[in-house]
Formats: sequence, C-alpha cells, structure tokens
Amino acid sequence: MCKSVWLRRGVLPAYTDMLLKDLGQASKWYADCMKLILKWCLSAAALLAVAHFYSGVVVTSFVAALIAAFVIGLLNTVVRPIFVILTLPVTLITLGLFLFVINALMFYMASGLLDGLKVQNFTAALIGSILYSVAGMVIDAALERIFKKK
Repeated sequence: MCKSVWLRRGVLPAYTDMLLKDLGQASKWYADCMKLILKWCLSAAALLAVAHFYSGVVVTSFVAALIAAFVIGLLNTVVRPIFVILTLPVTLITLGLFLFVINALMFYMASGLLDGLKVQNFTAALIGSILYSVAGMVIDAALERIFKKK
C-alpha cells in the first residue's frame, strides 16, 4: 500500500506517535544514566579534593576514589537510613546535629572497608564527611542546572 492509504486509515500517525514516545523515554533514560555516571565521577573527584585539602583523609588513586564514592553512596543508601531511625531520639534531642555523626560513621565505615581510602580517626572522618557533603551539594546543584527537566 502507498503512504496515502496508510495516512487515510490513521495507521502511520499512530505509529509515528508511538515511535516518538519511545524515543522520548529512551532519551530520558539516557539522560538519567549520564547524570548518574557524571555524579559518580564528580563525587570521586570531590573525594580526591577532600584528600588534597585535608590531611586527615588519604585517597591513593582516582580508581580508589571511584570505588570509595560508590561504597559511600551504597552505605548512605542502605545503612544510613537504619542508623537514622535507630538514633531518632538522640537526633531530635540534638536538633539534628547527630546526623553529622552518622555521616562521619558512614565515611569512617567506608574507610574501614576499603584499602584505597584511609581516615586517621573519627574527628578526621567528621571533618572529611562535612567537606565531602558540601562538595556533594555543589555537585547536585550543578547537575540539576545542567539536566533540567522539561
């Protein structure tokens, strides 16, 4: 059949609409994946910057920083919510300041699990986690401006 018959029957526009919808979903998926990979690489760079500016944290290489950024993200996703719930009374009494301690525990725990990330003591973990969190907020704000939702 020729194209005009497909157009009169309404098949071609429906097919093109479906194809464009699938392409839109694919481009959104691609953008989300790129944002995640970029956030991971920038978080590793932020970890290297923390190690450069603060002597209490040592990162041996960029690959170690990539692995450490992944492990810190995994700990923040899985373990941190459990700690937050278990320490909720203390967090409420301290008006949320105990969350800094929980962040430092995640940072210190990641250094205990990895060979490429070394943290001298808990105070170094506290300062390092604060610096890493500030860098993470800057990274998140920049990525939100780059990957605006339309």
